Amino acid sequence: MNTTLTSLNWRYAAKRMNGKQVPSAKLENILESIRLTATSNGLQPFTVLVIEDKKTREELFTAAVKQPQVVEGSHLLVFAAWKRISAEQIDSYFNMVYEERGLEKGSLDQYANFLKRNFAGQTEDQIFNWASKQAYIALGTALVAAAEEKVDSTPMEGFNPDEVDRILGLSEKGMGASSLLALGFRDEAADHMVTAKKVRRPKEGLFVRI
Repeated sequence: MNTTLTSLNWRYAAKRMNGKQVPSAKLENILESIRLTATSNGLQPFTVLVIEDKKTREELFTAAVKQPQVVEGSHLLVFAAWKRISAEQIDSYFNMVYEERGLEKGSLDQYANFLKRNFAGQTEDQIFNWASKQAYIALGTALVAAAEEKVDSTPMEGFNPDEVDRILGLSEKGMGASSLLALGFRDEAADHMVTAKKVRRPKEGLFVRI
């Protein structure tokens, strides 16, 4: 079995964490995996808030329906999807492409203008919906990276998004909480799922070969 599959068999959504801090090198590797993840058009239309502050996590605890990992973990990542994609943001992305790839500035104007027209015709809800899907790709990448670092993680959809947005001031920044990810280390004494067998659909039912 390769190392990625070994890591994925090791991981599960930890239900309780022991409060131990994730070493900074491991955290940075997980964050870098998020930065490098695939997104549609390469726009990365989300911001990830890395919350270590205990007081802030205590505030978020109730908004996250009192899931203990929010306060027992080392860090809480909040994936905040954008609600607006402006022409300026698109220009900023393409300027970065020109610089990093040594391309002539303006050589991708047709592509950039297509994106500007596309997003200009969408509502904030439509953009947030699309951006949330991109954030979920990053969430999945983070889960794999955490497992390979032997850091436990718990992805969360069960939270009050309006309350999380209020606590973190996301709405006024044109963003909304899409998902949460607690990072830490499993509490083997308190977590009844530590020894539970992983249950997944068999490949014969999951994959259709054509």
